[in-house]
Amino acid sequence: MPFPAGLRAFDHRDFRLFWTGQLVSLVGTWMQTVGQAWLVLELTNSPFKLGLIGTLQFGPMLLFSLVAGAFADRLPKRRVILGTQTVLMLQAFALAGLVWTAHVRYWHVALLATLYGLANTLDMPTRQSFFVDMVGRDDLMNAIALNSAMFNGARIVGPAVAGLLLARYDVASAFFLNGVSFLAVIMALLAIRTEGLARAPAGTTVFEQILEGLRFAASNPLIALVLGLLLSVSLFVVNYNVLVPLLAREVLHEGAHGFGFLMAALGAGAVAGALILTLAGQGVPALRVLVIPAVVVSVATLALAGVRSFSLAALLLAVVGFSQILFMASCNTALQLMVPDRLRGRMMSLYAFVFAGVTPIGSFLVGSVAQTLGVPAAFAVGGGSGLLAVLMLLGWWKRRYPVSSWNPGGALP
Repeated sequence: MPFPAGLRAFDHRDFRLFWTGQLVSLVGTWMQTVGQAWLVLELTNSPFKLGLIGTLQFGPMLLFSLVAGAFADRLPKRRVILGTQTVLMLQAFALAGLVWTAHVRYWHVALLATLYGLANTLDMPTRQSFFVDMVGRDDLMNAIALNSAMFNGARIVGPAVAGLLLARYDVASAFFLNGVSFLAVIMALLAIRTEGLARAPAGTTVFEQILEGLRFAASNPLIALVLGLLLSVSLFVVNYNVLVPLLAREVLHEGAHGFGFLMAALGAGAVAGALILTLAGQGVPALRVLVIPAVVVSVATLALAGVRSFSLAALLLAVVGFSQILFMASCNTALQLMVPDRLRGRMMSLYAFVFAGVTPIGSFLVGSVAQTLGVPAAFAVGGGSGLLAVLMLLGWWKRRYPVSSWNPGGALP
């Protein structure tokens, strides 16, 4: 029996299995995200060192994402994801064991964050490009929207549960339950029939594949615009794993439970945005769907610099989550639909590079600003810089192309 139009990607058996397994696993992942940030603050009481953990966790994406994209086009995607998810499970269990035995030190967290980053660098472009193998091009936008809803639904549940665990038990329980949650996605991957076989032509080297992907992206001005917008928002604005715990602790003077609630508010807004996207059509998103949310998320982040009320902070974070998911999911879909199948893994590696790869720089930036000038200044610098960069990109586009050909209400070609 077919699903309603807004859930049409669920008509594909393998996507249903993968989505369900990821839902369970990502609840655990968000629990660990909250627990890790709180653990670092307890161990060091340093915003700078919290930002450094983000740098180490996403640093491998900056260094190796292009290579990972080439491998995503060369290797069976299902098997690659199965391997990366297993590594992430073992990383969570190791962190739980260190905390439970009272041996955990800051350098342990830093080392395990780097391991997480290495596994995630290969996992992200492979997983993103695997969607089209499971659902096809016509249902890709719906699959990405449902995946975003699942990801951010987990962002609501995970931080809230982690806040309760931190308040009643200890941070190790969040890490352990995250490790257990990976069993769901591993079992789903074992049951999936789609292999996601390699599409790259035989006889080409990894270096040649990377150059081909870069040349294609550089030759298409629309792809350059989308990647530029992604870079602007990701570098300056999307640093909430560093900023939200600092907002909760240093500005609003909340404990772990309040921190978890703020992260849940961010996730609730994102779920609402993802549900809106499930109603979108099958084509490439309109340009305004990228531009307007990029402006809104920057302005909302800038506004958080002046917030001293918990309820207002939660409301603004919900707005941030809503606009951020509209922006990111629309960029993801546009990039995937503007490239031939053989280049999709490499295009997703560029997406990962500008979405997550620049996070180490952004985390270092906001952590340093928060350490020297205070947390409100970090929000002001991040949101203001993101807004300025987006407006400059739009100005570049309008100067390069006649107004008649710049159609923000139309779909990207």
